Amino acid sequence: MARRVIAVVCGGDSGEREVSLRSARGIYDEFDRERWEPYIVEIAGRDWTAHVGERRVAVDKNDFSFKVGSADVRPCFAFIIIHGRPGEDGRLQGYFDMMGIPYSTSGLLQEALTFNKFVLNQYLKGWGVSIAESVLLRRATMESVADEEIVQKLGLPVFVKPNQDGSSLGVTKVKSPEALRPAIRKAMEGGDEVIVESFLEGVEVTCGCYKTRWGSHLLPVTEVVPKVEFFDYDAKYNGAVDEITPARISEELTLRVQRLTGAIYDILGCRGIIRVDYILTGPDEARKINLLEINTVPGMTATSFIPQQLRAAGLVLRDVLTELILDRMGTEE
Repeated sequence: MARRVIAVVCGGDSGEREVSLRSARGIYDEFDRERWEPYIVEIAGRDWTAHVGERRVAVDKNDFSFKVGSADVRPCFAFIIIHGRPGEDGRLQGYFDMMGIPYSTSGLLQEALTFNKFVLNQYLKGWGVSIAESVLLRRATMESVADEEIVQKLGLPVFVKPNQDGSSLGVTKVKSPEALRPAIRKAMEGGDEVIVESFLEGVEVTCGCYKTRWGSHLLPVTEVVPKVEFFDYDAKYNGAVDEITPARISEELTLRVQRLTGAIYDILGCRGIIRVDYILTGPDEARKINLLEINTVPGMTATSFIPQQLRAAGLVLRDVLTELILDRMGTEE
């Protein structure tokens, strides 16, 4: 059986570009070489190149093809591993939809929705999901909203973050009124909208999930214990955190977190692997599960949460990748 070409699409235009490249390298070797012939395709703005041996070959955006020797190669599947734009906001999904190439993530609508934190939160509130109170600020009108109004509504401390950006980039924990405006301006560097969220004190956990026609997989829950004040970019990607899988919570609470993750997956109509982050608040006997963020393109380095959770569940990443691809391609082989 001829091997089918897979594009591992990475890079992108956000501050998480280097993490994306590491994720791509982390899973490139995991594909079953008897079935698939993977190539890394790196995106940087309008510059799209395929890694062919030691060379970089231009990708023809008219049909997503590239040259391997004298042959034109067009991948039959795109495994998207871009964190942030354009892989996590729906733009790349729209391109592959037009090209007729199946891909590993949720669709354009789901990606655009989950990338906009404020809109996502308001949507899921309507489904009964617990969310921190928040205020949305836009660049054109942010000066008309007084700091006192924000503090009066949300209290202190608060988290200030870009409304449409990946990971924990540009996030500040604000503890005093005078620190609020500088934090808002810092977050505005990541886009034209900023979300200010009330502080929730509790235990942070994260749970992965994927579903195919062969079954649903609600992965073990990981407890996130930052060594710094909160789970910022440094903690997430530079080791300033303890990650405990399975989380040190009760079996009953673990099941609640997993079921909520599966429900959110279905409410949004997600596809591929997602990871949902939560903060657990309240006393042990009545813990409240509060949504923090949904990651539709979670990290896939060896130390990332999803590979950790797959190992804890006794699943083999190579087999999971094959299952996801076959499911989206609509084939058994």
